[in-house]
Amino acid sequence: MPSFLRSLRVPYRRLALALLLALLLPACHPDAGATQAPADADAVAPVDPIDQAQLRKALDALQPQRPGITDLYVVGFAGDASEDVFRNETLYLRQLFAQRFDAAGRIVTLINHADNLGAHAYAPQASYDNLADTLQRIGKLMDRREDALLLFLTSHGTEQHELYVQFGPGEDADYDTITPKELRGLLDDAGIRNRVIVLSACYSGGFVPALKTPDTLIITAARRDRPSFGCGNTASATYFGRAWLIDALARTTDFVESYRLATAEITAREQAEGEAPSYPQLYVGARIAPLLQRWRAQLRPVAAPAYPYPEPEAETEATATPDTAAEGKAGQ
Repeated sequence: MPSFLRSLRVPYRRLALALLLALLLPACHPDAGATQAPADADAVAPVDPIDQAQLRKALDALQPQRPGITDLYVVGFAGDASEDVFRNETLYLRQLFAQRFDAAGRIVTLINHADNLGAHAYAPQASYDNLADTLQRIGKLMDRREDALLLFLTSHGTEQHELYVQFGPGEDADYDTITPKELRGLLDDAGIRNRVIVLSACYSGGFVPALKTPDTLIITAARRDRPSFGCGNTASATYFGRAWLIDALARTTDFVESYRLATAEITAREQAEGEAPSYPQLYVGARIAPLLQRWRAQLRPVAAPAYPYPEPEAETEATATPDTAAEGKAGQ
């Protein structure tokens, strides 16, 4: 199914989502969540040949599994095109897992951002359909008993436990949502058994019940009833992205330990900045730990690359009025 058409099958969802986001996203940061017009029920979105070419290029570049080796396939999904932090983290995910976690040649990044549109596109867009095609391709390449998938999704989340997906930076950009049930269906349909799923979004703990299996490890940035922080354009990474992706994974290759390190860092930061606790969540299925232990045993000791995106906060604070500078703290 071409990108964007999935959400047009049930146009009432887009009207409901627009109303919901108008209420929820301003709590994350001041410039988020402008109400968007509902889709025309009869609208037909054209296939984007540039995006399809980027997807084919990315999937064709994936390498097959290596017999006798536990390979980790990695998918990064930057859902909201209007903010740099999601793109930044997803691009760094590629660099980090290629260099430190022996996943080079087995990584796909799906990115919504203003700099990834039209003739300048460098990656497939982060859409439901591109994610489905990517997981299908990985499911065919991997040894489903021996290998594992790491799926990292970063975007806004709603109190109804939906991942928000926006395809352009403007207020009238196309958008969609992905529910826990839909994400579980994509993974099951692809035949991917061994899963590490990391969700960086508000209320992302609400995805855990639908996603948990004995062969799955899940880390979420927040409990099902809590926002997380750090989205917007006043930082180079979200609180969770900084703590887990950049800091914790530079210190350990153990995903459970990375959760503990990240949670401690986030808790300290939230307390210092007066934010309500987000309570990151961890679920570990009964069968996934031995496989991840075998995978870690293969890794060579390699340092994590430096995070390449500078903080914009100093420039923002220097030029903003006191009132707007105070609005810099953002939820995700």
